[in-house]
Amino acid sequence: MTVIELPDEQAAALKAKAAAEGLSLEAWLQKLAEQERPASRPRRHIADVILENMQDVPPEIMATMPEDGASQHDHYIYGWPKKEE
Repeated sequence: MTVIELPDEQAAALKAKAAAEGLSLEAWLQKLAEQERPASRPRRHIADVILENMQDVPPEIMATMPEDGASQHDHYIYGWPKKEE
């Protein structure tokens, strides 16, 4: 048997959730443990996600994007002076 120690406040909150479903804390935790995990989406490379999100940006907006946005991101995000290249 595994024993998990929780602060009294957390234990009381979990017991209240279990009681709301008419279960003991142990039965409620067992029920949670037996639930199937939802099917996860397949992993994708971040570049693919970014490209997918950017495809809906209108061309006139893309034309206003800085060409040095990656190398000078601190300037555009935080307003720092541009780095010497």
